[in-house]
Parts: sequence; C-alpha cells; structure tokens
Amino acid sequence: MQTVIMQLIINSGDARSSAMGAIDSAKAGSIPKARKQLKKAADALTKAHQSQTKIIQEEAKGNIKSVSILLAHAQDHLMNAITVIDMARDFVDLYELLYEKTATKRTPRRKRQPQSALQGTKKRTTAVQKT
Repeated sequence: MQTVIMQLIINSGDARSSAMGAIDSAKAGSIPKARKQLKKAADALTKAHQSQTKIIQEEAKGNIKSVSILLAHAQDHLMNAITVIDMARDFVDLYELLYEKTATKRTPRRKRQPQSALQGTKKRTTAVQKT
C-alpha cells in the first residue's frame, strides 16, 4: 500500500508541476507549449486518480484500518494538483485571449533590483523654530 500512496504523491506532484509550467509558457507567449503541458498534467492526474481508486478499493475491502499521515499527505497533494490544473487551464485561456486581442507576444519581465527605502526620494530637512 505504501507504494500506491507514493505513486499518488509522485503523480500528483508531476501534474501540479506541469500545470505550473503551462502557466509560465502561456505567460511567455507560447500557447501551443502551454497546451502540451496541460495535456501532460492531465495525464499525470489520471495516473494519480488511478492510485487513489486502488486505495479506496482496498479500504472498501476492509484492508485499510486507519488513515496514515502519509495517506493524508498524498490526498493533500492530489487536491492541490486538481486546483492548480483548473486554474492553469483558465490562465492559459486568458493569456491566449489576451494575445489574440493585442496581437503581440509578451516579453519576459526583467527582474527588479531591490531598492533601499531612501533611494529615489529627496532628502528632507527640517528647520527648528526658535521661540
């Protein structure tokens, strides 16, 4: 059973990673690549669901008496993967629509350089009033 639980964790993680990659590809303007990554995410999610089904069947047979922390962790990975894939599909669709409407490709943003709190501000001076 430990092997099936680990397969659930691994495939869920792969699904989530592929979905996040799809968002990054869409953001960079590569919609076809993003669609391929969404397909890869869906395939990994199918494998994860198959592992989950095996676990549920074993529990229904009475072979699982208690829920382990590892199983709870695996279920958490699965739910996160499902959520990220759903959001990734929407993001890819939105980026595609954005590019169609603007007819331009987005160029990657440059990383911002950290600025100190005083940079770009004028030095303030205060006058002390004598009474």
